[in-house]
Amino acid sequence: MQLTVRTSDGRRLSINDGGHPAGRPVFLLHGTPGSRFGPAPRERVLYQLGVRLITFDRPGYGDSDRLPGRTVSAAAADVRQIADALGIGRFAVVGRSGGAPHALACAALLPDRTTRAAALVSLAPRDAPGLHWFDGMTESNVREYVNAAIGRNRVTVTLGRRSRSILADPAASVAEMAGGLPESDRWIVADAGIQDMLVRNFAEGLRSSPDGWVDDVMAFSTGWGFDLGRINTPVKLWHGEDDIFAPVEHTRWLGRHIPDAEVEVERGAAHFGALRVLTRVLSWAVS
Repeated sequence: MQLTVRTSDGRRLSINDGGHPAGRPVFLLHGTPGSRFGPAPRERVLYQLGVRLITFDRPGYGDSDRLPGRTVSAAAADVRQIADALGIGRFAVVGRSGGAPHALACAALLPDRTTRAAALVSLAPRDAPGLHWFDGMTESNVREYVNAAIGRNRVTVTLGRRSRSILADPAASVAEMAGGLPESDRWIVADAGIQDMLVRNFAEGLRSSPDGWVDDVMAFSTGWGFDLGRINTPVKLWHGEDDIFAPVEHTRWLGRHIPDAEVEVERGAAHFGALRVLTRVLSWAVS
């Protein structure tokens, strides 16, 4: 079911409410760039798991209005207002890639409502002490964050150019991305169904503007706005050891700074390995 929720400041958030209507609610937060049409198990699988899955376009993506200057912590308020609008009290949160830090924001800032939180292939905070943040990161991502340090205008120009290229031929952009992936990711992205999903996901997320992508990059480049050390919600962290988009040391750092976090690092897996474990993680989220 597609619907729109209005926030207290008047913004529109575009939402998909799917899976088992009487199932346990889980918010699934999409990657960067992305949309509510990002990777998710099929409806039949969600029914079997007993999961009611709520996805939404973060501000600036798809049909969701922009929230200028947003931080990672702002996601918690949006999740809370969507849950209120849908009549949901308590829920789990799962974030993949760019959605993962936002899932941790919910664990930190909505402790009375977040039952469990999972962060798959997450970045660590940009100012993480003792972490060599760029080590192992692909050059295109390094450029994004170097540009962020120069300023928002620089990021807007460069990601605007990349967004136009993706929108001109989303299928070609996915194919180009796949060519530079580690072998384990290439096998996953070679699946025709996953390629179609990625094409739709990127095209929808960037359809109106590159604003969501720009604001994600800027949010990851500044303080997240919450204390990881105060999270008391059960947290699962998963990462593929060969990830080139968010290097695995980011999750290892998070595991050392989130109390009692469960850390799983898989050898021979990389960034898109998160798609393969997503069903298992959702099962954990509602257990």
